[in-house]
Amino acid sequence: MAETVPVSALQVPKIRRISGDNPWQWLSAGWRDMQRAPYASLLYGAVFALAGYLLTALIWVVEAFSLVLPLAAGFMLIGPILCVGLYDISRRLEKGEPVSFLRSLEAWRPNMSQIALMGLILTLFLLAWMRFATLLFALFFADSPPRPEPLFLLDVFLSARSLPFLALGTALGGILAALVFSISAVSIPLLLDRDANVVSAIAASVESVRQNFWPMMLWAWLIVIFVGAGMATLYLGLIVTLPLIGHASWHAYRDLVAWDGAALDGAAWDGAAWDGD
Repeated sequence: MAETVPVSALQVPKIRRISGDNPWQWLSAGWRDMQRAPYASLLYGAVFALAGYLLTALIWVVEAFSLVLPLAAGFMLIGPILCVGLYDISRRLEKGEPVSFLRSLEAWRPNMSQIALMGLILTLFLLAWMRFATLLFALFFADSPPRPEPLFLLDVFLSARSLPFLALGTALGGILAALVFSISAVSIPLLLDRDANVVSAIAASVESVRQNFWPMMLWAWLIVIFVGAGMATLYLGLIVTLPLIGHASWHAYRDLVAWDGAALDGAAWDGAAWDGD
């Protein structure tokens, strides 16, 4: 029987302690969800890939090349709220309910205010990151801006001054990403699944990371690797990797969060959907 730890004395959700291989099981469960709902899942991925192409085209037209790296990293910050529909697809599959892309677009309605508030919080993190990145770019490249494309990336990545710029930018981005991951690892699926508020959802998410630090660090790296690989393939990989991570994130929530009096409380993870509740 898995050990559970209360988030606080005033809150219903409890956090299970998991083993280090659970994130791989979440990916396996997410892959099964994609196979059971391929059209809706891949359509989400295609929408994100198309958005990437449109955003890249806009950057090219306005020649705002300095925004390429911040926006690519910023997607990691805002991504959890964009996957609400994918969480809903996994939830419906778990309950044996009909699944469709259009149905998933309305997933936020039952707890609209709290999911919207969580989206606002993540958006503020994104805006803070964009501001930091803009100031950092100006600090290092104000005197001699990088040459236009296609030489821009060479100047940013391979010039002597690029090393401290990339190191400091990676450190700042990593701190923000760690904060966002801590507050959003399970909070948005929780808000979708229960009539909870943002405070209790964030508390459950932070506690999930605290109680299962190393497995959750592995999960964070897997998210970065899969989403990064999707972007590195000129966004085409996002068609598969983004739905995979979205579905797997739902199973991470179901694995980590237990509820008082629920049939799933204290149950062991078997890599499949939960029985009951």
